[in-house]
Amino acid sequence: FQATGADQAVGFGLVGFSLLLFTYYTIWVIVLPFVDSDHVIHSYFLPREYSVILPGVAALILLLCVGTFIGVVTWKNRKPKKID
Repeated sequence: FQATGADQAVGFGLVGFSLLLFTYYTIWVIVLPFVDSDHVIHSYFLPREYSVILPGVAALILLLCVGTFIGVVTWKNRKPKKID
């Protein structure tokens, strides 16, 4: 079963966005500490403390969504107890 053109476009878009985000974060965390603080490249990036805060917040949101999904699926799949 083949993916449609729209599915492929969305997939390429998600891969491209992920690659862009990974590249930005890698430069931000690994390269910028070795560049002088008055260099113009620092104006394109957020302050360094956000490099820890943003992934932490994203992880909490992910855990909240996964926990909510598991809770909803568990709640919907409950079987009523038999009354003898």
